[in-house]
Amino acid sequence: MTDERRTATWRMPKLDFIHNSVKNALIKDGWSITDDPYIIQYRRTMLYADLGAERPIAAERDGQKLVVEIKSFIGASKMQDLKEALGQYDIYYYLLEETAPDRKLYIAISEIVYNIFFTQDVTQLILNKHQLPIIVVDIEAEEVTQWIN
Repeated sequence: MTDERRTATWRMPKLDFIHNSVKNALIKDGWSITDDPYIIQYRRTMLYADLGAERPIAAERDGQKLVVEIKSFIGASKMQDLKEALGQYDIYYYLLEETAPDRKLYIAISEIVYNIFFTQDVTQLILNKHQLPIIVVDIEAEEVTQWIN
């Protein structure tokens, strides 16, 4: 099988269970969802980030474009989930630099995960060193509660 055929036959990953809540929260926050999923294609490689979003020119964040990767952090180890999220973030970031440098990449998480895990000292150290942009979402209210740059 050729590389092109392998790429074409890859399946889209399964949606995180908080996907629709994050999507609805972004819409409530004034974002237009442009891609669900957002396809990152670099040469023969195709990857799928969860969402692409844009803010209208007249809005507060004039014409800003986002790519959002949604993470539930429901694995057996939150630290393992974080390692995987950071690796995925890096891969997407590097590819977006080449293919869509006008888009800013964010990781979206629930407010519960933020309060329980992302406020811990070790997690804060890692996030500060990595400078990971995060969108924190109240999943039940479907509202963005924090933008962390």
